[in-house]
Amino acid sequence: MMLPEVVDMNMPAEGVFHNLVIVSIKKRYPGHARKVMSALWGMGLMMLAKTIVVVSEHVNVHDLSEVAWRATGNIDPRRDLMIIEGPMDDLDHAALRHRYGGKLGVDATEKSALDDVAQSWPEEITMTDEMRERVTRRWKEYGL
Repeated sequence: MMLPEVVDMNMPAEGVFHNLVIVSIKKRYPGHARKVMSALWGMGLMMLAKTIVVVSEHVNVHDLSEVAWRATGNIDPRRDLMIIEGPMDDLDHAALRHRYGGKLGVDATEKSALDDVAQSWPEEITMTDEMRERVTRRWKEYGL
């Protein structure tokens, strides 16, 4: 209710829960992903999250392979990374000092004119249902 733009959230075991939060949002304005990151870091124990990755609403936050693909393909490090300092988990051995350290926010949403991006964002290539069925039928022939 506090963040109605949030579509889904995942705190995967691979991030030991508090070290990685993946959030999908319905993006409406420039800086929207940063607003969500800041809001999450300001909510209770979410203040301990070391890394927050924000993706677009259609991305499955529970598919870590898809999230990795989006996070590496949709960012320009200079524009889309946010590094701040703040409270850290008591068990974080990598922090600057006990219970305080750096945090990383990643805006891995698709960019558009809304984000003042000079080049057009490419459309995603998807297989038609007909092609998917054809490949499935012939899978053994391919030797894979």
